[in-house]
Amino acid sequence: MSLNALSTANAGLAATQAAIGIVSQNVANAGTAGYVKRTLTSVSSGIGNAGVATGTITRSFDDAALKQLRLETAGASYTSTKSDVISQLDKLYGTPGDSTALDGLLNTFTESLQNLAANPTQSTARTVALNAASSLATRIGSIAGSVQDLRSGSETRLGTQTKEASNLLSSIAGLNVKIQSTSDDAARADLLDQRDQQITQLSGYFDVQTVAQRDGTVTVLTGSGVTLVDRGKAAVLSFDGRGQLNPASSYSSDPSQRTVGTVLATTPGGGTIDLGEPGVLRSGSIAAEFELRDTVLPQAQRQLDDLASGLARSLTDKTVTGTQSGSGYAIDLSGIQAGNAITVPVSVNGTVRNVTLVASNKATAGVDPSLTTDSSGYAQTFDISGGPATYAAKIQEALGALSGRLTTAGVSPVPTLTATGSGATVTLAGAGTTTVTGASAGITVPTSASDLSTAFPQLPLFVDGSGNTLITGSLDGTAQITGLAQRLAVNPAVVGKSAVLSAGSAGSSTPDSTRPQFLYDALTSGQQTFSSTSGIGGIQAPYSTSVVGFAQDVIAAQGAAASSAQSLDEGQSVALATAQGRFSASAGVNIDEEMSRLIELQTAYSANARVLTAARDMLDTLLRI
Repeated sequence: MSLNALSTANAGLAATQAAIGIVSQNVANAGTAGYVKRTLTSVSSGIGNAGVATGTITRSFDDAALKQLRLETAGASYTSTKSDVISQLDKLYGTPGDSTALDGLLNTFTESLQNLAANPTQSTARTVALNAASSLATRIGSIAGSVQDLRSGSETRLGTQTKEASNLLSSIAGLNVKIQSTSDDAARADLLDQRDQQITQLSGYFDVQTVAQRDGTVTVLTGSGVTLVDRGKAAVLSFDGRGQLNPASSYSSDPSQRTVGTVLATTPGGGTIDLGEPGVLRSGSIAAEFELRDTVLPQAQRQLDDLASGLARSLTDKTVTGTQSGSGYAIDLSGIQAGNAITVPVSVNGTVRNVTLVASNKATAGVDPSLTTDSSGYAQTFDISGGPATYAAKIQEALGALSGRLTTAGVSPVPTLTATGSGATVTLAGAGTTTVTGASAGITVPTSASDLSTAFPQLPLFVDGSGNTLITGSLDGTAQITGLAQRLAVNPAVVGKSAVLSAGSAGSSTPDSTRPQFLYDALTSGQQTFSSTSGIGGIQAPYSTSVVGFAQDVIAAQGAAASSAQSLDEGQSVALATAQGRFSASAGVNIDEEMSRLIELQTAYSANARVLTAARDMLDTLLRI
């Protein structure tokens, strides 16, 4: 019996000593990042559970807490990245009310026109107005250029982060192999710590989920289900960056149409998956960079382009309204230029739509909805190159092409319209279940940037700096509105002949307030229609307001977006801190708990030692008999 006691006590000492070693390791690594508390389990051994042996070394943590930590890490990286860039974007517009801010420069310009209307004969008033217009155009261009710099910054960061994420995937796969082939519990626990830490780090780039395998390896997937690591195999991530971006740079699922970089995941089998496609990555810094580059910043660019276009065209265009003629509306299109559009509200079986017909010098073609003031897709160009005598026939041709295109695309309802007329007057009417409820067109009055005629109050004060051309919204070639903010300039012809700012009306050589007052009213109270693509006033319908009102709405929207992004980031930071605290509570080393455990182990060690002493004394006594 004493021999059994001796064996048992000796085993107990060994088990206790091993447990003390684990406590020592926990205490030593209490401040080590990624270290998870270890525990050692003891198991009974021998006949009738007469002995004890050391079991396995296990890592003590809450799986649910780890999963939540990774979720919140991805969320925090996402909101932090967006908040940082949107805050920079908001600062580009300046502090509202400051004289150098966008709204301050626009107010200075309108005030200079108001002053010129009150003092039309003063040359200094004309000079002040031109200087104010130049400062405004320069500031709009500067902001637009900075927006593209922010987009290019996202492009650069995507390349860097993609490389880092790819390295992590490779490392995780390598750790899977080591874990699978390691039998030593202590070494295995260290490898598991490293792998968990790297997966958590990976979650900062994009949302991940893991599936534990029986052999100790894990499969790593994106939140949308794309497998990135499967045991010892990892996908290779690459980024085909395009460097400095411009307003026309955009993402497309068609590689031949894409003009920005994307993250490609090459699987071990050789397949390629585009992680930049919307919806594949849902959180993390890489997902945020994609959203900023492809959605948030292009929308800011479009707001500036719309502002530049509205600023120029409010001073040059006139609105022509159709008059009812039978079941349709007749509209005079005299003077229409490429880019000018006809808007035809129609009702098809009770569904109201706007059909947009855009003048062009080329054959009829469908129009990208983002390039018009109507986002429904019911837009088509019509050819005006043949002159007014061909307008009705070319509009009818465009209406037929529009109907066929919508039918092929499965769009419903499809309006049925007819165009008849002679000369520049065209009558638009509905057929079948389609009813035309009106017609209007925005027509640019000056025929060119050098047309400074006083026969009308309109004036091409602002031009497209690329060739100093008239701004009409032309879609021939590259859409004129794309990147217009960066090209906006004061018309050199007006600068060289500033007297036209307050030139008298036709037949009068005396300067008067007619033109400067018209320019002022056009900016401050004239209604312009802005595309829903800008996101101002909603995303489903075009937005009508004055140019000044639109500028104020843009500034307010950017300020609200920055404030919202910051609040969201602060809330996510709290969520991350909570998740970190929860995981730390389950996985971190608590010194007080370890000291209490050490005292228990010391007591057990002493008890086993006393058993050994008693057994030795018994054996000595037996030997002396």
